[in-house]
Amino acid sequence: MHFQVVSQPAASGWAIPEYSRRFASHEADLVVIGSGPGGYVAAIKAAQLGMKTVCIEKNATYGGTCLNVGCIPSKALLNNSHYYHMAKKDFENRGIEVDNVRLNLGKLMQSKEKAVTALTGGIAMLFKNNKVTGLKGHGKITGANEVSVLGPDGSTTETVSTKNILIATGSEVTPFPGIEVDEEVIVSSTGALKLAKVPEKMVLIGAGVIGLELGSVWSRLGSEVTAVEFLTSIGGVGIDGEMTKTFQRILTKQGLKFKLGTKVTSAVRNGDTVTVSVETVKDGKVWSI
Repeated sequence: MHFQVVSQPAASGWAIPEYSRRFASHEADLVVIGSGPGGYVAAIKAAQLGMKTVCIEKNATYGGTCLNVGCIPSKALLNNSHYYHMAKKDFENRGIEVDNVRLNLGKLMQSKEKAVTALTGGIAMLFKNNKVTGLKGHGKITGANEVSVLGPDGSTTETVSTKNILIATGSEVTPFPGIEVDEEVIVSSTGALKLAKVPEKMVLIGAGVIGLELGSVWSRLGSEVTAVEFLTSIGGVGIDGEMTKTFQRILTKQGLKFKLGTKVTSAVRNGDTVTVSVETVKDGKVWSI
């Protein structure tokens, strides 16, 4: 999460210019663009310190990536898939006999959504209790002291005159050159949170922490998961070497397969399947998965 403050220099008797106030729907001391963990916490704290605060969010619910399509839903799936995996693979070894264990993916997803709804609704309540004005739409800075709220068609629905602006817009999924993400068969981390069925096979492009977390979920639920990683270790740049080795051993025992020192060159969808072309970094050996 990255954010910055854009503000006018403090001055004695400073006020919002009259031309800006004249056409504004709202007046504020601070406008926060984005309601993720950086934005909503800052908005609430500013309000608690006495600032008249507005928070603008383009999505239907507050909380940003973390609460809606990141940390919270992924941890909910990780936790529940762990229970399922234990019932299928580990209970018998512990002297617990359970017959006919079945996966109800629909209910698993409902449980995830329930956790998300509870927390995003909690932010709305915190805004109300702390007198933060929440506005829905795309925030656009249209002047030194003005932020406009745009609707789905790009038209301005409201304007806010403000003394300070905090940008907390977060980040988006990085596109992969030459591969079209359709969020059905070729998915980003967002699409991987809401697959309609357990895929027979799954290929992870990259063995960083986000991919491995979701790969672990679908592996536990029955998918054959292969992680293709350009580097020679998993977890991403900067992860402790001993930790990556231990992590890889745990995931390998769970059933994940790894192709390290390997890059993906293309992914072509054929109906409900995808052909993934890969190439080893060291010797250029090419094959498909």
